[in-house]
Amino acid sequence: MKHRTWPRASSSSPFSSFPFPTDTPSSSSAAKHTRFVRRCSHNHPPPLPAAPSDVGAGFSALPYDVMAKIAASFDDPTLKAASVVCRSWWEALRPLREAMMLLRWGKKFKHGSPRVKQNAEKALESFEKAAARGSALAMVDAGLMYWERGEKQRALDLFLKSAELGNHAAQCNLGISYLQAEPPKTEEAIKWLRKASVGGNARAQYQLALTLHRSCGTKSNMKEAARWYLKAAEGGYVRAMYNISLCYSFGDGLTHSNQLARKWMKRAADRGHSKAQYEHGLALFSEGDMMKAVVYLELATRAGERGASHVKNEALHRLSAASRDHAMHLADSWRALPSK
Repeated sequence: MKHRTWPRASSSSPFSSFPFPTDTPSSSSAAKHTRFVRRCSHNHPPPLPAAPSDVGAGFSALPYDVMAKIAASFDDPTLKAASVVCRSWWEALRPLREAMMLLRWGKKFKHGSPRVKQNAEKALESFEKAAARGSALAMVDAGLMYWERGEKQRALDLFLKSAELGNHAAQCNLGISYLQAEPPKTEEAIKWLRKASVGGNARAQYQLALTLHRSCGTKSNMKEAARWYLKAAEGGYVRAMYNISLCYSFGDGLTHSNQLARKWMKRAADRGHSKAQYEHGLALFSEGDMMKAVVYLELATRAGERGASHVKNEALHRLSAASRDHAMHLADSWRALPSK
């Protein structure tokens, strides 16, 4: 699912606030609780007594299907923590614990490991079994495999089911899929991308900003687009770093600021964005910092940015032989900072 960068002219636990009883346990009950946690850590059912009546009418009395939907997008640590809250939750979440095991095996088969040979069929089978047990995470993995196979409708069905269960990665994938439909389903795409963006998915924030930027062009939409570019950039999404730099540079949706434009351009360049490396190199060249300019322009040249080579050669002519060698050594040893 490739998409352009800049449009052309066209864990805290979710259970921390639950109203559990606040009575101070006796030393004997505390010891029982300790033994209970130890037993649960070995996947044995929790030997808890029946919940008090005031709690029994609350979260511990949730129907199993409701509990399963709530927990469908939990990661492994959160699922384990939820499972030991009470006997009711332990039983309700049993299928999801099984799904988590199948999901782990699916990833091993998909990517391979020292002890497991890569096997795409077994990977997909494991993901499907995990999805059948209600795991929204497995639905995403299975959907991605179907998408790669060209079975896009099956992928969309899985993305939609996972998205409705609240999985932000699925909501993002679904939104991008709707944008790629013929004809594009832009309104549906924006709906799901916005849900994922509010949930903190940096890729969705970037794609939502890009979609708003492309499609409407009004001041209000450009302001919203710039806001989501900034959120995605702050979340580590390198394409958004480049775009928010341009927003600050041109004053699109944000107050014009050369300082902030330079800051985000450098961050994008340091994380391997070739256009950002070229433009940051040009800025350094214009300021007379030839050593740094050569490094960024050389990186941009290696990444295929046309035009970077000419400026780099001009900068090299202004350096001594020792400085030229040092600059090229810095480029050879350069490693991109991590990004999303």
